[in-house]
Amino acid sequence: MHLLLALLRRPSLNGLVLIAGLAIAAIAPRAAHAEALLVVEADTGKVLQAENATYPWYPASVTKMMTAYVALKAVKDGRLSLDTALTVSPVAASQSPSKMGFRPGTQVTVENALYMMMVKSANDMAVVLAEGVGGSIDGFSAQMNQTAQRLGMTQTSYVNPNGLPADGQITSARDLAILARAIIRDLPEYEYFVHTPSIRFGRRVTQNFNKLIGRYPGADGFKTGFICASGYNLVASATRNGKRLIAVVLGSSSGTMRAVRAAQLLERGFANNGLGWLKPALGSVDNLVPIDASPPNLRDEMCGGKRKRPASDEDEDTTIASNASGASSGETAMTFFTAGLQPPALKPSELMAAAPAPSQPVIVYTGPKKTGTALIAALAVETEKQTPRRGKKGRAAGKKPVDTAEAKEAKSEAKPVKRVSVTIDPNAPAKPAPRHASAKPDAAAAKPADKPADATAKPARPKAATKPAPKSSTTGEAKPAAGEKAAAAPRT
Repeated sequence: MHLLLALLRRPSLNGLVLIAGLAIAAIAPRAAHAEALLVVEADTGKVLQAENATYPWYPASVTKMMTAYVALKAVKDGRLSLDTALTVSPVAASQSPSKMGFRPGTQVTVENALYMMMVKSANDMAVVLAEGVGGSIDGFSAQMNQTAQRLGMTQTSYVNPNGLPADGQITSARDLAILARAIIRDLPEYEYFVHTPSIRFGRRVTQNFNKLIGRYPGADGFKTGFICASGYNLVASATRNGKRLIAVVLGSSSGTMRAVRAAQLLERGFANNGLGWLKPALGSVDNLVPIDASPPNLRDEMCGGKRKRPASDEDEDTTIASNASGASSGETAMTFFTAGLQPPALKPSELMAAAPAPSQPVIVYTGPKKTGTALIAALAVETEKQTPRRGKKGRAAGKKPVDTAEAKEAKSEAKPVKRVSVTIDPNAPAKPAPRHASAKPDAAAAKPADKPADATAKPARPKAATKPAPKSSTTGEAKPAAGEKAAAAPRT
């Protein structure tokens, strides 16, 4: 600050360049690893913390928050119902993972499509909803953009309903917080879609990609997202002592890291009760000034070199980077101070590393609405469909262990015996006997290599003494034995 004031008093070319550089650095995301962070109060919209909050960003699958909002508004307005059956089109079936993978022509209710989209982040179900509500992807995208403008999301534009890579698919942390507040305010009766812990389709159980659900105390929403260009995104909400906060994290390095960052923001927001006067007022989220810039492209950092990942929310990474542990420690120290010398039970990083709390998965299925025994029967049918594929693999795997090292060794020893028994003519044993019995020295000297069974043939070739060793290692004394067996073969 003193340096900046000195430069302003004595302006020079170098000073102006430095000031311009500082101004750019102040608004641009960090080059080492870009991230946008924001935490606001859900009811008032008051901003508690903001970093790059108005910088344009690729939304990835947090786009599905708007898809759910538009679809549920259509349900609330009576244009369709949760029981309305929608058909999977070839366009929907062709979407990239993560997806359910249903074939074209499959029918899914609006309710089941919403569960699959919000918990598993199924891209095909987002298109099913878009085509069912808007007639087409373009028609639904137009409705999404109209809704964004109505809500005041001035930095947002949509091209598709699932957030798969597209140049015109842009948002910001500010706009996502506005959208989350709108869902809470306008659709409270359908809010269970944004915090369902898990779903079950046949034998397959899918946990919510939002790692805060079932781990962070009071977590009650919203949605995750990831493409290479955006990094790992997360909009999360939690309620504690009647106070609900919304945290937005964009551009994190992994699925675990985005959850840790969100937990840190929420923890700091809940602990910031009596020390708000220490920070300058940041105003309301709606009043944050947008930045006119292009979204950062994190493709090289997220998916370049050894960091190749599929364009999916699904992230099995449970390790936490070194900077996360450092931030977590700092967060613990602040929470310890602001909570009146009462440290939290677990750090955010420890909470995210733990297993989620046990929950009863919501059963999802294809076809029309089912309840009671029909729902149980549908679950049984889908489980049966999935069982044969896994059962065959299981049976095949069950046969493979028979081929153990001992079995292989036994097979390798058995193969030479089979070759010998096949190559020997059963009528031949009668011929060697007269030749051995004749004991003709000329014949023995002429063909010493044909039948080395005669012991007198070995001294005749002392230089080849090293060669019989390998032969004896494979057959050893077995050739005479083979001869004896061959001779005995006609008797059997």
